[in-house]
Amino acid sequence: MTEAPIDIADAEAALAALRASRPLVHNITNYVGMTIAANALLAVGASPAMVHAVEEVEDFIAISSSLAINIGTLSPRWVDAMRLAAAKAVALGKPWVLDPVGCGATPYRTGVAADLARMKPAIIRGNASEIMSLAGAAGAGGKGVDSTASSDAAVDAAKALARATGAVVAVTGVTDYATDGGTLIAVEGGHELMPLSTALGCALTATTAAFAAVRPPLAAAAAALAVYGAAGAAAAARCPNGPGHLPAELCDALYRCDRAMLDRHAAIRVAAIA
Repeated sequence: MTEAPIDIADAEAALAALRASRPLVHNITNYVGMTIAANALLAVGASPAMVHAVEEVEDFIAISSSLAINIGTLSPRWVDAMRLAAAKAVALGKPWVLDPVGCGATPYRTGVAADLARMKPAIIRGNASEIMSLAGAAGAGGKGVDSTASSDAAVDAAKALARATGAVVAVTGVTDYATDGGTLIAVEGGHELMPLSTALGCALTATTAAFAAVRPPLAAAAAALAVYGAAGAAAAARCPNGPGHLPAELCDALYRCDRAMLDRHAAIRVAAIA
């Protein structure tokens, strides 16, 4: 029996649990996404920390509820910190989420993503091209950090990656999907403006790590996708002139997110059970 939420009521309950516990989420993320990721975490009800130094990441994991690792702006020293933090999180039984930003763009980036994926993340969250590349799928495409493939096209790769790594894999697109390699959850929500504002995917990964602190991985991924997608749609409705104000509106929508917003702007369904 899947533990994933199969309806909006379960996502609402996960959001309430997150807000009640206010988990401390340790982020090793990129320069572009730090501010929006931290603000999204605060808005949804979590507590963010952006901690990158090799000298303290292991100590910080010990006091954190979960970890988000995002490889958007790589450097060797940060990669060292990512590996230390991931290993410590696993040793302490704390969930961590990997965002393989731009996987497939360069051999170095792809190699780092693959190495981290073998370090037992609870959840891997990426766009279709990133997930297909990380799974080793042919024709993954990708344009830098942007996807050139649809989320539907990445479903089989996501299932294969989940089975290979033991992680839940969340792939985002017009329809978002989360899978543990057997059960496939489809989540509807979001808005076409969202890819036009930088680092909103990075903020989703941080948000997913917050939900991972209060729910099992498949349930956490599905709930995060639903809440974030609903907030994104609600925020975009307040941006008639374009995406410039979308990050601020998104944070406001995450703060306001409730059952009515979820009912109006998101849907969750079990797409397949293997």
